[in-house]
Amino acid sequence: MNTLNENALDQLFLKARTINIWSDKQIEDEKLKKLYSIARLGPTAANSNPARFLFIKSQDAKARLKPYLDAGNVDKTMKAPVTIIAAFDPKFYENMPKLFPHVPDARYWFEKSPDMGHGAGFMNATLGAAYMIIAARAIGLDCGPMAGFDNAGVDKEFFGTSGYKSNFLINLGYKADSEPHHPRLPRLDFTEACEII
Repeated sequence: MNTLNENALDQLFLKARTINIWSDKQIEDEKLKKLYSIARLGPTAANSNPARFLFIKSQDAKARLKPYLDAGNVDKTMKAPVTIIAAFDPKFYENMPKLFPHVPDARYWFEKSPDMGHGAGFMNATLGAAYMIIAARAIGLDCGPMAGFDNAGVDKEFFGTSGYKSNFLINLGYKADSEPHHPRLPRLDFTEACEII
């Protein structure tokens, strides 16, 4: 496999930033479908794909989301062209016969223990949401992932019948020219976060 060039690394990581101020440019539905078609290919345990994504795009849907946002997140979320509710399906294992067909009993790895199923589902759905961020950057979208909302309220409002559980939000769009370019905040050095043994 080839190494990505510096421009690609810049777009995905080195120069990419969390965006809070958005331009008025909208995102076409086809681009959102393409985004998911890429993000879904990231690896998850036993190909379980427990992540679920609700794309909040219409003004009516945004009005439903607004009451559950922390005050500091309202303005940037309402102005983002799309907000994704990244969630997970606690019964993701019901899809295992389709997703992992060569092991017919795979669903029972997760179904037999609620704690194990929940832990595996949440972890792999979080991976799926991270893939969504990287895929969004790869196709030219800017992202503003965040917590700071009432998960229980969002779950009741949007996932009452499905039982999905929200994890975090991802604002999507194109950064405004007025978006301030602050210096990147520090990260831990290799020796602070890693060890080779």
